[in-house]
Amino acid sequence: MSNFDNIYAAVAEASSGFAKPQGLVYGYGTAGFRLKANLLASVVFRVGLLAAVRSKKLNGQTIGVMITASHNPEEDNGVKLVDPQGEMLEGSWEAYATLLANAQTETELVEALKKVVATTKTDMGVKANVIFARDTRSSGPSLVAALQAGLTSMSSEYKDYEILTTPQLHYLVRCINTAGTPAEYGAPTELGYYEKLGKAFRTLMDGKTRPSAVFVDCANGVGAPKLRDLRRIVGEDILDVRIINDDIETPSKLNSQCGADFVKTNQKLPPGSHITLQDRCASLDGDADRVVYYYLDQDSTFHLLDGDKIASLAAMFIQDLVKSTGLEEEIKVGVVQTAYANGASTVYLQKVLGVPVTCTPTGVKHLHHAAQRYDVGVYFEANGHGTVLFSPASLSIIEAAKPQSPAQHTALQSLRALSDLINQTVGDALSDLLMVEAILAHKGWGPKEWDGAYTDLPNRLVRVVVKDRLAFTTTDAERRLISPTGIQDRIDALVAKYKGGRAFVRASGTEDAVRVYAEAGTRSEADQLACKVAGLLSDY
Repeated sequence: MSNFDNIYAAVAEASSGFAKPQGLVYGYGTAGFRLKANLLASVVFRVGLLAAVRSKKLNGQTIGVMITASHNPEEDNGVKLVDPQGEMLEGSWEAYATLLANAQTETELVEALKKVVATTKTDMGVKANVIFARDTRSSGPSLVAALQAGLTSMSSEYKDYEILTTPQLHYLVRCINTAGTPAEYGAPTELGYYEKLGKAFRTLMDGKTRPSAVFVDCANGVGAPKLRDLRRIVGEDILDVRIINDDIETPSKLNSQCGADFVKTNQKLPPGSHITLQDRCASLDGDADRVVYYYLDQDSTFHLLDGDKIASLAAMFIQDLVKSTGLEEEIKVGVVQTAYANGASTVYLQKVLGVPVTCTPTGVKHLHHAAQRYDVGVYFEANGHGTVLFSPASLSIIEAAKPQSPAQHTALQSLRALSDLINQTVGDALSDLLMVEAILAHKGWGPKEWDGAYTDLPNRLVRVVVKDRLAFTTTDAERRLISPTGIQDRIDALVAKYKGGRAFVRASGTEDAVRVYAEAGTRSEADQLACKVAGLLSDY
């Protein structure tokens, strides 16, 4: 028996303790695998196998595995892989994850694993290296045990970083793989993460007045203890953060009636918010990879500052800095949005700021790849997940630039610090929070001034149950329907009747339903347009 046969035998033996439930079909998507935690053990074991193969394929580079279900309820959990630069798993490998997850028996699993190894031409003799972490869910430790069993059966080296935010794991993966290279990203430790962000934030805040307190709802998740650690390293002399919804000891409270998804969906304050008018507030989600801001105006009306608002704020500030450095001919700033971005934000970016905007299909991987085509690419989904990417060429230009005046010196220093403050591997609520706080301090703005840059068009999102969601296919970054035939013309005719009207139909990725998004000049017109478009779909 060869050494590789020994590995396959070990996989078969170990997998017997993590049998796949009968009748379930798993699929690896943008969020990895995500479902009820009690149905995940077999999947996480197999993700351990794939993580080892992926590392071997990439000559032993470190691969990350994160166990989290983000903004989902506590009884759910999930698992996803992180590639060497801290990015999401390469798209072509998602099919291999799905293949392994759905192998029903030990024999089928070994055959599927051999198929993945052969198809990817992976050298099984290479030593695999994997790191992993989890959020605060009570199901985390048992799923870590399943992951360790899978990695051990593959004779992989691994390190457990225990409880981290998702973006912290992405950061660590990139740091480990770039250590000792010209592209070294930072110290590969949790403390290194805090110190990198803290140093950059202090540089950006040099000479600025300490902002008033920002009240942060941490969704009773991992963001609470990690934000406390970050606050301590940054220094409370320049960062006044008041943390609410920080109970990680009561599992059922995770994401319950709080967090970024709750606030955006319900357009109201989370319970536990005792704020006064014009206070700056923010909400993270359960694994701290997204953030939204909000405030109450003088009439106690709730105002949401979502991912569109954050992207516009970041693009404005970065473009101003680039102009102040005199590098506007060499560094072009762009923004990436999806069809769900509010039309008013697109007009503001293009017409007021003069920033080019690219629209992509929904999904972080599409946004991230499109942002990489700009010198500085800003992307945020409306839900608050996003980041800013600086191309290697732009970083070299910024580093080599020689200031011709004190103002240029300050602008260059700020631009360099901003590139360090932003977690460029993935959307990061803690990093994005510091970015927003620094920009508001530079502008001397409160939430009302920020919100006043543009006014969102009223919009409505409607879910419509259909017989077959696959009948609905789209083009133009999901903004127009190709099929069913003729329906787009009818939508266009409806939209033409409303000033500022816009509407599109997009199939759900998980259920036989489609979503109708509509915008118009008034709330009642947006509701009307959405309902009329939904009415066109009743025959499908």
